[in-house]
Amino acid sequence: MTKGNVFVSGASRGIGKNIATYFAKNNYKVVGTSRNDFNVEEGVKNFIPIKLDVTSRDDIKNCFNHLKSEGLLPNILINNAGITSDQIFLRMKDDDWDNVIETNLTGTYNLTKAFIKNMVKNKNGRIINISSVSGLMGNAGQVNYSSSKAALNGFTKSLAKEVGSRNITVNCVAPGFIDTDMTSFLDLDSKNEIIKTIPLGRFGNVSDISEIVMFLASDNASYITGQTISVDGGLLMY
Repeated sequence: MTKGNVFVSGASRGIGKNIATYFAKNNYKVVGTSRNDFNVEEGVKNFIPIKLDVTSRDDIKNCFNHLKSEGLLPNILINNAGITSDQIFLRMKDDDWDNVIETNLTGTYNLTKAFIKNMVKNKNGRIINISSVSGLMGNAGQVNYSSSKAALNGFTKSLAKEVGSRNITVNCVAPGFIDTDMTSFLDLDSKNEIIKTIPLGRFGNVSDISEIVMFLASDNASYITGQTISVDGGLLMY
C-alpha cells in the first residue's frame, strides 16, 4: 500500500531524481517530471516519469487533468525544477534573466497554483520548495539565480501563512554545494577552495537533501511550516 502521492519537478537528474527515487523506494506513488523524456532507475517501482515544461501552463493543465483521472493528484508537492544561466550582471542578457526567473520562480507558482486547491479541499498537504544557499547569501555571477531562489523563501513564508489553517505545511530546503552534474564543471582546485569555506569540509550528497525533504513531508514535521532549512555543511550560519 502506498503512503501517498508525490509530485517532483525536475526529476530526471541530480537532486530531483534522487528525491523522486527515494520516495518511490519508500512506498510513495511518485510522478516525476522533466522538460525532456527520461527513464527511471531500473527496478524502481511507483515512479512515473512525465515530460512536462513547468513554464507552460497548458502543459500543467493537461498534466493535472491526467493525474486527476488516474487518482494521482499529489498531497506532497516538491518544486525542484531549476536552471542556471550564470553571467556577471554587466554582461547578463535579458534572456539569461527571463529564463531563470520563469523556470525557477514562475514554474513553482504554476505547479503550486495547479495542485494546491485539491490539498485545501482535502485539508492535507505538504509543499516543499528546493531553493539554494545562493538565495540566502548571494553569489557573484548568479544575480538571476540568487534572485529566483531568494524569492522562493518569501513565497514559502507567505503561502505558509495562508494555508496553515488547512493543515498544509509549506517549507523550503536550501542546499549548499552538492555533488551533482551542476557542480561537476568545477575543477579540483576550485572545489578545494570552496571546501575550505565549509565547516564540515566536504560537498554534500544528494541523499542529504532527500532525507530532509522526506522528513518535511512526514507526519513528524507536522508542526514545521514557513521555514527555510539550509543543508550546506555550515557554509552559511546566521
